Amino acid sequence: MQEFLLIVLAYLIGSIPTAVWVSKGVFGFDIRDYGSGNAGATNTFRILGKKWGIFVMLVDMLKGLLASFLYLLLPYYVQNEFMRVNFMVGLGLAAVLGHIFPLWAGFKGGKGVATLFGMVVAIQPIVALCVVGIFLLVLFLTRFVSLSSILASIAFPILILVIFNEPEPLYRIFAIAVALLVILTHQKNINRLLNGNESKTHLIKKKNRKL
Repeated sequence: MQEFLLIVLAYLIGSIPTAVWVSKGVFGFDIRDYGSGNAGATNTFRILGKKWGIFVMLVDMLKGLLASFLYLLLPYYVQNEFMRVNFMVGLGLAAVLGHIFPLWAGFKGGKGVATLFGMVVAIQPIVALCVVGIFLLVLFLTRFVSLSSILASIAFPILILVIFNEPEPLYRIFAIAVALLVILTHQKNINRLLNGNESKTHLIKKKNRKL
C-alpha cells in the first residue's frame, strides 16, 4: 500500500506541466498551441528561447530526480540495493508517465526525456554524466535539441549493457525501453531532421561588431 501511494505521488510530481505553466503564466499563451505542440523542453527552446528552455529542462529533470528518491521514505528499500534500484525505476517511470500524460494539464504533456534523465541521475550518476556529455556534444555540433536527445538515449543502453555491464535485469530492460521510447516519441522530429526543416537552437548568440 505504501509503495502504491509513493508511485501515485511520483506520478503527480511528474505531472507538473512546467512548460505549460511558464508559457501561460509568463507569456499568456499555451505552448502546446505552437511549434510541435508538446509541453517539453525541446519545444520550449524553440518557442520561448534559450533561457526558458533551460529552466524548463532543469525543472523537468528535477521531477524525475525527486520522484526516484521517494524510496527514502521507506527504510526497507534503503537497506536492500536490488529492491531499491527496481523501486527507483518504478518511481521514475511513474514520473515520466506523469510528464507525458499530466493530470494538471489535460493529460497532454511532453516526451519525457528530461524527466527520464533526472531519473537516471538518481539511479546511476556516472552514466547520467556520460549521457549528458553526449547530449551537449551533439547539441554543440548540430544545434538540434531533438537529435541530441535521440542520440543520448541510444547511448544510454550501450552504456548500461556494454560499458558498465549493469547486472540488474530490470534496469537493462529499462535502458533498452528508454531508447525505443525516445525514438518512438520523436518520430515527427526525425522526419523533420530528414527533410531538413527541424529548428535549431542557438545557445550562444553572436553579437554584431561595430566598425
